[in-house]
Amino acid sequence: MKVITANRLLNGDVVWLGENDAWVERVTLARTFEGKEAVAEGLEIGANAERNQEVVGVYEMDVTVEDGVIIPVRLRERIRAAGPTTHPNFGKQAQAVSA
Repeated sequence: MKVITANRLLNGDVVWLGENDAWVERVTLARTFEGKEAVAEGLEIGANAERNQEVVGVYEMDVTVEDGVIIPVRLRERIRAAGPTTHPNFGKQAQAVSA
């Protein structure tokens, strides 16, 4: 199972391709893709968004679903999903605590 990820061009935030081809800021809201054709479709949507200067660096990443929650497989992707490791009071980590 895969999701499509990139960085938002305007501010560099990590984003994932969600439903209705919207870019979302939480991996848990990402649309999942299974199979080569579905992943290719997702990457094409990402490539179009890149051409429209919405995002940069589009690529696919492996995920699993645990208790209905999307979890990145690789440590690098878990870090991108969680936010900075040096200052947990910034980024997505801070937003989770304040919510």
